[in-house]
Amino acid sequence: MANAAQTTTASPPSARLAREWRTMEAMIHLHCRARHGGGAAPCGDCRALLSYASTRLDRCHFGAGKPTCARCPVHCYQPRWREEIRVVMRYAGPRMIWRHPILLVRHWLDGLKRVPSS
Repeated sequence: MANAAQTTTASPPSARLAREWRTMEAMIHLHCRARHGGGAAPCGDCRALLSYASTRLDRCHFGAGKPTCARCPVHCYQPRWREEIRVVMRYAGPRMIWRHPILLVRHWLDGLKRVPSS
């Protein structure tokens, strides 16, 4: 799996956001490998999605206290990208249990946290 520095120039400012980034990256890689025949690195479309997701994560106004995107009161993704990431998550989410179980459990636990008010 390519590291975040190869895909984007921004790095998450906290451990929580870094974990969110790793989860997003893992899901996109799983999806790309299965759906687009991607190898070690994702295809161009998936790299663009990963870059967009990184930008949105870096600009999240909740910062380290952010909820998981599914529970967030602010929808910061443009509709096109939101649908693409929804497709990725629908495919990769159930498969994370086998490939990245710790990330999956941590993501699930993050989803249980109280949603901050916008």
